[in-house]
Amino acid sequence: MTLQGFRVELAPMPAQADRLAQHAGLHRVVFNHCLAHVQAVMGQRAAERTYGIADDQLTPAVGWSAPALEKYWRQTHAQVYPWFTAEGLSSRVPKEACRALAAALSNWAKSKAGTRKGRRVGFPRFRRRKDGATCRFDAHTAHPVTARTVHVPTVGKVATREDVGWLTDRIADGRARVVGSRFERRAGRWWVSFQVDVDRTEINARHTAPQDGPVVGIDLGIKTFATIVADDGTVVEIGNPRHLQHKLRRLRRANKALARKTKGSANRAKAARQVGKVHLDVANARADFLHKLTTSLTRTKPTIVIEDLAVAGMVRNRRLARHINDAGWAELRRQLEYKAAWYGSTVIVADRWYPSTKTCSSCGDINPELTLADRAWACPCGAVHDRDRTAALNLLRLAA
Repeated sequence: MTLQGFRVELAPMPAQADRLAQHAGLHRVVFNHCLAHVQAVMGQRAAERTYGIADDQLTPAVGWSAPALEKYWRQTHAQVYPWFTAEGLSSRVPKEACRALAAALSNWAKSKAGTRKGRRVGFPRFRRRKDGATCRFDAHTAHPVTARTVHVPTVGKVATREDVGWLTDRIADGRARVVGSRFERRAGRWWVSFQVDVDRTEINARHTAPQDGPVVGIDLGIKTFATIVADDGTVVEIGNPRHLQHKLRRLRRANKALARKTKGSANRAKAARQVGKVHLDVANARADFLHKLTTSLTRTKPTIVIEDLAVAGMVRNRRLARHINDAGWAELRRQLEYKAAWYGSTVIVADRWYPSTKTCSSCGDINPELTLADRAWACPCGAVHDRDRTAALNLLRLAA
């Protein structure tokens, strides 16, 4: 079984949309309520230490586990938030909110101790209404019922805008099961993402990458999104679609219109949805492009060599930050790695400090004077190199 996401847009009735929004608000309230309690106790203990109080005499610490936080919510919500019971909202949402907070606190503690990989993670922040409307349900409490409806606790059967028969058929015969779900509102529209344990054996077998197919090296860039050099000598250059760049004019006009509206007015809410729609269009176009490219590569290439790009450091260049973020290189690598596991191909990630661009593909000399502005360069051995093609060719040779 493979853990996989399955996302579909919903078409809720107005009353159902309001009910979903209530659950999203509940998720935010529970998260903030428990976080405020954790902060208060931590602050109290820190203050007591400054008074010289011994550790065994301090205010008892708060448990950071999901069950401990959920227990605190059950003990206090009747006095602080009586509307939770009065409105008949699902008890599954507070459970998931406590799990989210527990995970955030754990990540912060591990990051502070230096035992967590990746960038440092700060202390959890309070969630705001303007950050978006999301909520989660555990296990299969929310699940597809038919090819066009999804059951949501206390909300009812919500219609979908797309056919989910692919999933319902597999659930019916035991080839898949829902292990969780997440509801999200963006630009006034609702989506549900199911986390599914699914048997992909038959699907992967039909699309297994041919072992005698071409091995490729891929150099990623901004002007040319990907330069793909194969071991059979073919070179394919994929232009950068620049999804955000093409929508910047629309985005600026939408942001200006939003800034002119009175805060709290219905017109401002409408203008905010227009801004969200532009961002949503950009995100959808980028996701569609990356999914099509990575699926094609992993289904046809037995070995793919890519770079280990330090994207977090590269975006510090203020002149290139927007273009780098718009490209989505990190998402490309993520998709390549999990799809390669599906279709039997291999992804090789070059060492981050491997000078693929500066190395002459003919004699192997390294050109330390090469700058970002140099699109072509000549080696003392007489070879003239195109920057991107040379990098892709050098990456390809790592597969040998």
